[in-house]
Amino acid sequence: MPKPSRWPLWIEDQLVRRGISDERVLSVMSTVPRDAFVPPQEQGLAEADCPLPIGCGQTISQPYIVALSLQALELKGTERVLDVGTGSGYQAALLSYLAAEVYTVEIYEELLDRARTAINMHHQAPVHCLHGDGRLGWPDAAPFDGIVVAAWSKDVPKALADQLASGGRLVIPLGYEYRQVLARFRKLPSGTLERDDLESVRFVPLVRPQRVRR
Repeated sequence: MPKPSRWPLWIEDQLVRRGISDERVLSVMSTVPRDAFVPPQEQGLAEADCPLPIGCGQTISQPYIVALSLQALELKGTERVLDVGTGSGYQAALLSYLAAEVYTVEIYEELLDRARTAINMHHQAPVHCLHGDGRLGWPDAAPFDGIVVAAWSKDVPKALADQLASGGRLVIPLGYEYRQVLARFRKLPSGTLERDDLESVRFVPLVRPQRVRR
């Protein structure tokens, strides 16, 4: 008889079977409820392996891609992390269990206000929120040991590369609207970025706000 899994069935089917092996990532994703970060009409699909609409033309990414991004950061619990594209707040909340401090930037005020409420109910480490242009990162809080971007760009924004600490990891979808790859960069002591491609993906674009506020 097969040995019972220690993880919920959806975690086993969607994440473990697809190569997510980081125990800390699996644990936090089995603990933090995704349904708390999606609109009421989408809560029945909260454990489905698909993106879901959250308003403003944005989505909450499918669980597998979130898990893959978090695993690629290789967090141990002592890091300061920048989350670009707060969206629903789900990824920032997960990061608060994997890192020591989280900074998250969102372009849409409406989403950020809702995300703050959800994050405040489901976080561990401090999560700082900023309404702003994700391409600019959060220079006042830099450097960061990890940066994860939840929107695609044609290239790595210079500000994000500059704000990544030596030895840090940056995870970002790169490419074009219909052809993107989730890439991980490690910052070498020389300051250059070493790239690994992880998975073909489909994200919304990294866009600029009309105005910003803290």
